[in-house]
Amino acid sequence: MSEPQLSIRSAKAKELAQALARRTGMPMNKLVEQALEHYDSELRLQKNRHPIDAVWDLAAEGRRTVPAGTTSAHDELYDENGLPH
Repeated sequence: MSEPQLSIRSAKAKELAQALARRTGMPMNKLVEQALEHYDSELRLQKNRHPIDAVWDLAAEGRRTVPAGTTSAHDELYDENGLPH
């Protein structure tokens, strides 16, 4: 008995699968299976995340562009008693 067939009519999908098959030496059907399993796994991880995790991800992404040693203390704006200059 042969395996069920999956037919996807997409030139882009075919090009991507063929390119990955050449690079990896894997058959296209195995590549598609792995890609779908990976996508399923990612969706399951996202489903189990708490909404605040998205905020932390954005903060970490923004922090990458801030030069090392930068602080948000703004000490130069206040005197030794904590009052504004």
